[in-house]
Amino acid sequence: MDEFSFINSIKQNTYKQSSIVKGIGDDAAVFRQSSEDIVIAKDMFVEGVHFTKQTMDAFHVGYRALAANLSDLAAMGAIPAFYLVAIAIPESWSEGELDQVYKGMKELGEAYQMDLIGGDTISGNDLTISVTVIGYTEKSKASYRSNSQDGDVVFVTGTLGDSQAGFHIINHHGQYIDEVFYKERHRMPTPRIEFVRELQGVSRVCLNDISDGIASEAIEIAQASHVNLHIFDEKLPVRNTFDQFPQSLQHKWKLFGGEDFEILGTVSKDDWAMVEEAAKKTNTKLTNIGYVKDTIDTTGNVFLHRSNEKVEQLEKKGYNHLRR
Repeated sequence: MDEFSFINSIKQNTYKQSSIVKGIGDDAAVFRQSSEDIVIAKDMFVEGVHFTKQTMDAFHVGYRALAANLSDLAAMGAIPAFYLVAIAIPESWSEGELDQVYKGMKELGEAYQMDLIGGDTISGNDLTISVTVIGYTEKSKASYRSNSQDGDVVFVTGTLGDSQAGFHIINHHGQYIDEVFYKERHRMPTPRIEFVRELQGVSRVCLNDISDGIASEAIEIAQASHVNLHIFDEKLPVRNTFDQFPQSLQHKWKLFGGEDFEILGTVSKDDWAMVEEAAKKTNTKLTNIGYVKDTIDTTGNVFLHRSNEKVEQLEKKGYNHLRR
């Protein structure tokens, strides 16, 4: 299959979003939108860095590449509409495998009524997927990391450490409880789009998605908002079978593991009930894990309160591609 036949094979014949004017077929796509703010995010998924053929099949590669980007939109309080895919294809990947990659993205995209409106295709040494997602928020309602204020409730969706547990299971064969659950949490994460959609009526909310570990994401909020976040270790939510793993790994995965793509956020105590209602309406597990406190300086830090009353300052130890 040549490049143009491949593009034609993934082209949509009809589009779900009414704002689309021109999709795939010209030098660029065109959409028309004036009533809402436009939110754009972009992420890359590289063979040998984020996945191998031993850890994921082709369908999961596509699914997860789009899911990670949708989680970024969720963290901004945005509703997804479009995505574009640039892909570098090595000779080691067959046409059938590439078809599965796009099927993975298509299945997730259709769940949120998204349209594929463009991209690029080249040859390369390793499979590399660069996804750009476009979504909308109500005007001036994006959920910035700098929105956190003194007295806010700190909350998180879902359970923590699941993705890293799944990755561990994939690479360390043995007998595990909930093996399928953990593997799917690594390969097919759930972006919290529906939950965020229900937060539209909240006057002020601060959100961040957990891609690099909750410690790292909490520090980003603290620094952007110039506040301190206080988190209670015993309140951090984990799966009821998480204790099958060594204590040292449990601690590492839930705080610094990342790739759970859950939502960490803060909200005023007055609006906490609205967040609880959003979670109930979307069947989303929600946990109050701490509080926000003003700081006398402008640095912003995160403090973990242990069950033995010991308090430690968390460091930004989550995954960092450029850390040597």
